[in-house]
Amino acid sequence: MRTVVRLLIFAVLAAIVVSLGTALFHLSRGGAVDSRKLARALTIRIALSVALFALLLIAWYLGLISPHEVQPAAPAR
Repeated sequence: MRTVVRLLIFAVLAAIVVSLGTALFHLSRGGAVDSRKLARALTIRIALSVALFALLLIAWYLGLISPHEVQPAAPAR
């Protein structure tokens, strides 16, 4: 189950990057139609970011993921 959650997290992150790339493409082209596509791509990115945040909180609450603890540095010899 942990592997599925991690794969889902990476898939959402990849989708966010693709959405940002799409927005950049439409920003560079310009035009009225591209402006609407740019706004749609950025809206999708925001929705994916909120969904990713919710997924992380739910997975943490269910114990599927856990934060790393800070490890003290090894004493110098």
